Amino acid sequence: MSIPMTLREYLRACDIDYEELEHPREVSTSRIAEKAHITGDQLAKAVMLHCDSGYRVAVLPSTCDADLDSLSKLFNENVELASEEEIIRRFSDCDPGATTPVGQAYGLQVYVDDMLRYQPDIYFEAGDHETLLHMSGTEFNRLMGDSPHGQFSRHH
Repeated sequence: MSIPMTLREYLRACDIDYEELEHPREVSTSRIAEKAHITGDQLAKAVMLHCDSGYRVAVLPSTCDADLDSLSKLFNENVELASEEEIIRRFSDCDPGATTPVGQAYGLQVYVDDMLRYQPDIYFEAGDHETLLHMSGTEFNRLMGDSPHGQFSRHH
């Protein structure tokens, strides 16, 4: 599989400069970071959330877990992890488990953890288990644009 068309077209429309990096098929973010020779803090992961008002995506470093209590306070509503079925339905052209942090391309509100905002380089799954997208931190911040941000991650 390659980059889903939804994501590719969104990146093109936003005029984002990125490169594609192939990696051996992996599902664990720690193994992906290791094989790509990058730090886990530079590898962004997406966590789809089911909130009272609908679905949202939290984007955080792969070395961290989403703190649902912090997110509940941030959103001022109940927050739980979306089910695998809900994720597959929303990200229909992505491989299961390879959800991209670019939730905006799928009509979702995205929230970015502050730990990602100051990285010189950002990497993330391209919607399959074999491709990483790499871009500068500046491009990533431009891509995330008006997305709200805050501190809602905690190390494993």
